[in-house]
Amino acid sequence: MKQLKGVVFGWLVLALVFLGAGTALAAGEIRVFDMAGLFKEEETAKLTETIETLREKMNMDAAIVTTEENPGSVMEFADNFYEEQGLGVGSSHDGALFLIDLENGELWISTEGKMVRFLTDGRIEAILDDAFEYAADGDFYSTAMVFLEDLEICYDNGIADDQYTQDVDTGKISRYHSIKWYEALFALVVSAVCGGAAVLSVVRSYGMRDESGRLAANFNLSYRKDSSFRLGNLLTDMMIGSYVTQSVIRSAQNRNSGGHSSGGRSLSSGGRSSVHRSSSGRSHGGGGRKFR
Repeated sequence: MKQLKGVVFGWLVLALVFLGAGTALAAGEIRVFDMAGLFKEEETAKLTETIETLREKMNMDAAIVTTEENPGSVMEFADNFYEEQGLGVGSSHDGALFLIDLENGELWISTEGKMVRFLTDGRIEAILDDAFEYAADGDFYSTAMVFLEDLEICYDNGIADDQYTQDVDTGKISRYHSIKWYEALFALVVSAVCGGAAVLSVVRSYGMRDESGRLAANFNLSYRKDSSFRLGNLLTDMMIGSYVTQSVIRSAQNRNSGGHSSGGRSLSSGGRSSVHRSSSGRSHGGGGRKFR
């Protein structure tokens, strides 16, 4: 009887696991919410395919939303929709949502988590520049597609060195700090050279085999008549190590800033990413523009 109960309990657990996995998978597949009916079936399929490829590449979320009923703020609509649909990757909900609002005639980009640093205010304006011309002509499929294309370019450009996040309500600023790969490599090489030099110096000092060598070493470490205590090569190595470390710090401070071009177009603008609080208290970046 106990064995039967154990088997039944095990099957129930497995059923719940598979049910939960299936629900998560179904929710994850929906990233084009065309509530205004702007896209043809094949266009929705193409947008969905592009989004899935982009999500896998960035390890961040992306979604397209259209609506023709929104009596309120486009910013609030986009932020609330993002949260209510459970969009975003990880505990910080990394991702971006692109809203086409027909009632207000406005485009809006809502970002959260790590995506806030990728999509600075300048980059959002550049994306809206590209999307506006299609939206004004009523070509909403191209409007959505150019957003996804520009989003990938921004991701490929990376986070700009001069990027910082500023809360528009409190004025609090969070700056982005990065170390270039060549700076890290240079520091590693310098550390290895200095460490190797110190080790060789110690090995050379203690590896002398003849009596005259040991006497010379003892003489270098002896207390002289002029009351000076000399450390020989060890002090010299320490001073050299200190100078090299200072050189690395200076090179890190003089690093270049800005992004890179990608895909024939450049969306390399860095600088500020403005953030605000949604009704739930979560922090979102974003920006928008009227297209009619």
